[in-house]
Formats: sequence, structure tokens, C-alpha cells
Amino acid sequence: MKLTPVLVVEKIETSLPFWVDRMGFEKTVDVPGDNGIAFAILVRDGAELMMQTASSVASDEPAFAPKGESRVTALFIEVDDFADTLKRLEGYPITMPERKTFYGMVEVGVFEPSGNVVVFASRL
Repeated sequence: MKLTPVLVVEKIETSLPFWVDRMGFEKTVDVPGDNGIAFAILVRDGAELMMQTASSVASDEPAFAPKGESRVTALFIEVDDFADTLKRLEGYPITMPERKTFYGMVEVGVFEPSGNVVVFASRL
């Protein structure tokens, strides 16, 4: 089984610097749309993340189009090297400061540029 999250965003170009430049993902696919990139696939270390614009979703399958302004996805990303993740996040607004959890993880949380919640975690 493979699970790949798809973030529905207003503009993919807004989120690319966070995922590619800061977090080290590589954009392997992009599909042009009327106003920039409509769909993209990003990969890093076997992980895959897709992004699709809300207008592209509405065009592709209207039933799946976001309703209104409220649409936030939360990603929980388990990483092997937490120190590397913290370094990549230096200078970026941290919403949830580093914490240790009762379930044996160390975590830090941010909003990526399109407003989606991203929690990076590593086993203690």
C-alpha cells in the first residue's frame, strides 16, 4: 500500500519554496494550468507529496472542489534526522515549538505557505 497526500492550494508556486528549497523535496512533475502550475508531484527519500490548485480540482472533478475558504490539511511527517529538520526550519515561523510527547516523539509544527499544518516528528 502507498499513501500520498494531496494538498489543495490556491497557487502551487507559493508553496514550492518551502517544500523544495527549504525542506529538500524535488519537484518531479508539474502540469501547467491557465494561471501557472495546476498540479505538481514532489519527492524526497521515498516520500511523495502532491499539490493541486483548487481551480484545477474544480475543473477535473467538481464534486471534490473545496467549498468556501475553509480547507486545511494536516500532515504528520516522521523524519529520521530531527536535527536536520530543525536546521531547515531556521528562520521560518514555528507555530508549535519543539516538544516531547507521551507517545515517544519529539515534534515541531508549522503552517506551510498555503496554510496547511505540518508536524515534523522523530522517535525519541
